[in-house]
Amino acid sequence: MCPPGERKRRVRATRGDVSRRAVERGVAAVRTEDIAAEAGVSPRTFNNYFPSKEAAIVGVAGIRTEVLCAALRARPAEEPLHEALRAAALALFADEPDRDWLARSRLIRNEPSLYAEERRSDITIERVIAAEIGIRSGTDPTVDLAPRLAAATVVAAIHTAVQFWLDVPAAGTLRDVLERAITQFPLGAPQA
Repeated sequence: MCPPGERKRRVRATRGDVSRRAVERGVAAVRTEDIAAEAGVSPRTFNNYFPSKEAAIVGVAGIRTEVLCAALRARPAEEPLHEALRAAALALFADEPDRDWLARSRLIRNEPSLYAEERRSDITIERVIAAEIGIRSGTDPTVDLAPRLAAATVVAAIHTAVQFWLDVPAAGTLRDVLERAITQFPLGAPQA
């Protein structure tokens, strides 16, 4: 059994190994057995961590969702939802992305299996964000459309900003592009 924190460290290391190898060799050339050996875990442990190599590469989105939701919870209760969501989304990109993030983002965009995995991941991400919006606004995303729509819009704005920024290097910082994207789609407060 792993000591506390060791599992998270191994998951991060394994995810990093998978991403690095996929960028270097292509997703098809990455074998879970090789990644498991390099990370010092068994193939079975790899499969306990991740349902697939694609999920391992894309899986960092869950971490970003936690950051966004924590940032949203930290916003003042009286702040309009649009402003709170804007600030929370911008918290994801407080620093400019590093080279590994850029390479991984380009790989996801250009590899159909990774792009499909990212879209599957988005469904979960949107539900988590919608639940957080529901708590903040006093609405229920299981019966109210507005929290789901706001969450989907934020996720779409983030994806669109990232893709635009990757395509148009002169567009400014990723944070600037994301702020412009979110500002163009005001998200009103769900009606309680």
